[in-house]
Amino acid sequence: MLIETPTHRPGTPETTTAPSRRRHDDAPDTAALFARMTELEEGPEREAVRDELVTLWLPMAHRIAGRFRDRGESIEDLRQVAALGLVKAIDRFDPSRGAFESYAVPTITGEVKRHFRDRMWALRVPRRVQELRNKVRVARRELTQNPGSPEPSVADLATHTGLTEEEVSAGLEALDSFSTLSLDAELSADDDGYSLADTLGTADSSYDIVVDRESAKEGLRRLPERERAILYMRFFEDMTQSRIADHLGISQMHVSRLISRSCARVRDEVLGQRTGSRGSGGGTSTTA
Repeated sequence: MLIETPTHRPGTPETTTAPSRRRHDDAPDTAALFARMTELEEGPEREAVRDELVTLWLPMAHRIAGRFRDRGESIEDLRQVAALGLVKAIDRFDPSRGAFESYAVPTITGEVKRHFRDRMWALRVPRRVQELRNKVRVARRELTQNPGSPEPSVADLATHTGLTEEEVSAGLEALDSFSTLSLDAELSADDDGYSLADTLGTADSSYDIVVDRESAKEGLRRLPERERAILYMRFFEDMTQSRIADHLGISQMHVSRLISRSCARVRDEVLGQRTGSRGSGGGTSTTA
């Protein structure tokens, strides 16, 4: 059992001191250096004083960076961001306006928070959506801080934040979108495991074939009977142009020209129907 022993001797008057604000061990007294840097013009001497200030205050920047560990970013990167915030604080600090620590702490902290806000998203998210996410996150925390509080609805969050329900929905989606999941991520642990990519659909080219076939039907019906017969023999019975020419008693060159002309006419009619920009001058077919 620990027993607290008095620190004053009997017979001596006991003195009391007013509590003072705790000063961190990493907060050096650099008022003289700041005053000196303010008096110096741009140049090597001023840069040397600035570098000394950065070195003296760097432990404090590292301490602030340590508050944000275990949030998905390495401590080395966080320390670099905090050091950047320290440099900005030193460059902007006015010694006549108070203690440097009071100015540097929020400056460095803000720099680290901006790092998480702007660079820790796996995908680039608009600043407006990030702000909606933060407002919704804070509102949801405030509405559920009491034990037993139900999960707030979209309407509750909208009322609490003053946002519209559409904006709240966007913020809620952003809450679940801070990081991404690889398409190679395994979704099943058994022997027949499959990845997320296996669950995604792909474009089916058969649909395009169906669309093209239906679009060409009317154009094929409007072709002269002999041209329809030539296309049928060429593309459905897989006959060569030479066999078609022998079957119809015409030259192979004539068969080739009729096939090219018929296909061009059908194609032009289909494209004209799809774009709606072609006139009625689709041309007429002539037969030899």
